[in-house]
Amino acid sequence: MANLKSFTEKNKFLTTYTIAIIIGIVALWLINYFNISYPLTVTSRSASGELAVVGEGKVDITPDTASVDLGIIVNDAKTVDEASSRINTVNNAIVAALSSLGIEKADIKTSNYSINPTYDYSRGGSGTITGYTGNTTVTVKVRETSKLPQAIEAATKAGANQVMGTNYTVDKPETYREQARQKAIDNAKEQAQKLANQLGIRLGKVVNIVESSNDATGPIYFDKAVAMGSGGNAPIADLQPGTQTITSTVTLYFEKR
Repeated sequence: MANLKSFTEKNKFLTTYTIAIIIGIVALWLINYFNISYPLTVTSRSASGELAVVGEGKVDITPDTASVDLGIIVNDAKTVDEASSRINTVNNAIVAALSSLGIEKADIKTSNYSINPTYDYSRGGSGTITGYTGNTTVTVKVRETSKLPQAIEAATKAGANQVMGTNYTVDKPETYREQARQKAIDNAKEQAQKLANQLGIRLGKVVNIVESSNDATGPIYFDKAVAMGSGGNAPIADLQPGTQTITSTVTLYFEKR
């Protein structure tokens, strides 16, 4: 009887051991077949305890700075010195005229100064120099935008014969970005409180904020083409800088109580 019991227990052990080996082999085969990484990690995520609300803020701004490029072109100068002298005379007259309007010399820049010969190719060959042309550009920054038309008029009367365009800019746009951001935050808080009242929940503290803005860093430009008048009794152009809207959108994440 004892031998029978011993045989039964040994048989049960062998059966269990065999089953364990088979299960191990099958498990290894499944891991290899399905490319399962080891060890396995089990994670669980609870429902979010936050309320996310989007707010938007807008600020309409009028440019506070303007600039214009004024060209000086001289033709038919007999020598380089004559071309240079004529350019310099007009340039100095423009600077004086702009200074009389209260525009500081630090805001007046002369650039693209060049003098080139003109050739006559009617006799063939490399051509014969018949004279010289010269040109330069005077860039003017006007910190009172209302003075831009007067600045253009004064410069053309002083001898500028090209007006190549104007730019209206906001000198410090970061100030307006902050205003737009604050409006967006206030708007998000207002919307969040309304939602909380409707849902019957209490809001906790703000745990995160994400902002997006519609403008790039740096000055904001308002480009306008300007046609040059004939000078003399020509009327002053009525230049309007217009407005620009800076928008900030924020998402506030509130704790729910």
